Amino acid sequence: MRTDIEALYGERLNRYVTAMRNGQPERVPIRPFAAEITAKYAGFTCQQVTHDYRCAFEAVLRCCRDFDWDAAVPNMVYVWTGLTQAIGLRYYGVPGIDVAPDVAFQYREPAEEQAFMKRQEYDELIADPTRFLYETWLPRVSGEVTAKSQPVTYRNNLSFVKGGMAMLDYFHAFGPQVERMRSECGTVSAICGMLKAPLDILGDKLRGYMALAFDLMEIPDKVLRACQALMPHLGYLALTGADPLKLVPIPIWMHRGCTPFISRRHFETIYWPTLKPIFDALWAQGNQVLMYAEGKWDAHLAEFAKLPAGSVIYHIDRGDPAEAHRALGGRFCLSGGVPNTLLAFGKPEEVKAHCRKLIETIGAEGGYIMDASAIMQNDASIENLKAMTDAAREYGAYRSPSAPSPRHPDAPVRAAPGLPAWAAAAKIPPGVCLPFERKALELPSICGDAALVRRVWDDIEGLAYLYIWHVLLSF
Repeated sequence: MRTDIEALYGERLNRYVTAMRNGQPERVPIRPFAAEITAKYAGFTCQQVTHDYRCAFEAVLRCCRDFDWDAAVPNMVYVWTGLTQAIGLRYYGVPGIDVAPDVAFQYREPAEEQAFMKRQEYDELIADPTRFLYETWLPRVSGEVTAKSQPVTYRNNLSFVKGGMAMLDYFHAFGPQVERMRSECGTVSAICGMLKAPLDILGDKLRGYMALAFDLMEIPDKVLRACQALMPHLGYLALTGADPLKLVPIPIWMHRGCTPFISRRHFETIYWPTLKPIFDALWAQGNQVLMYAEGKWDAHLAEFAKLPAGSVIYHIDRGDPAEAHRALGGRFCLSGGVPNTLLAFGKPEEVKAHCRKLIETIGAEGGYIMDASAIMQNDASIENLKAMTDAAREYGAYRSPSAPSPRHPDAPVRAAPGLPAWAAAAKIPPGVCLPFERKALELPSICGDAALVRRVWDDIEGLAYLYIWHVLLSF
């Protein structure tokens, strides 16, 4: 049985990788980004899978096992509200506490005047992003952490211990979950790592959309400099979480860089110039990026088409699949395009007909992965999820499959070591909170191995660094 599962896993990995490299596997792979719909199928509430990640893991395994998916995300619900409550994060509505038990967790964006970062604080962020997050941002987004210059409290200290330990517990649980997907279900873990655009981080977690919209019009230079200051850190985080085998992609969750949130001018002068270099750096080390283009990005397809062939997988949400295929097909794999409204309110035969059309048009020559347009929550119909899965098998066979190439023709010949120049030039390099050079001034003269002392210091610094940046990026 183990041999059969391993063989199945190998077939699915081959199918998935071949499609992502814009090749033609023997059939269209199915890779649903299924979040709360897994809870609905497995008999859990939204509260259970959001507040107890073990329930979320189990729900994913049941779906992988029963639907025979080629690839899936180990936990697409992802935000573990047990951790967010340990830290005391204010910007979540938690199922079963702030919203009903069967409502997905909610982001709460503050009013413009209550933004977690004030306009006058751009310079502070630009000077030292990590310090700003710890000293200024975290006390505002947390109900437990005391503000700068205020007396430290018992609950303040507890929040760091609980939050740090909870984050380690959660992240370390993903390894065994990925292995269970492989050994019990023969299912590939679809993504590895995390990336967001600098401007999206400003809008999502720092200034809020309304405040950022005014900033873009009134102080665009400050916004650009802030995005440039965030770039090295976001690129570093993407690399630290990347697949060491470079088989599955790093996802970027693209939020507010599209129509109608920002203008084309701001896309061309701020959003893309501070995101594309990260793409280039990841590709230089052989990592594909899954551009999860939430919303409608058709206005920018021509710019995306300039990226190196094979460097990204482009996910279609509200854009026109035919337009995406005309602009990007032949250069990049495409995924998605099955409307979530159809999965929620349509009939199974309508879902299958739509999936068949996608396969026979944008997927006719390979380089296509079947998925919903956006992450599936519990408003999707289980019958329609099954219909989408079945359609990939019924209509997705290719007559002349191609073997997966170990490297795309446009892939870099060798991985570029280290960080790119623009990241290495940061005042304080990514991965560090307090540079060793500063700490060394406080130490007695080191009579032993100074390199050993520095290496261990930097390793532990890295844990504190990852904690605050993952609170910002992942939760």
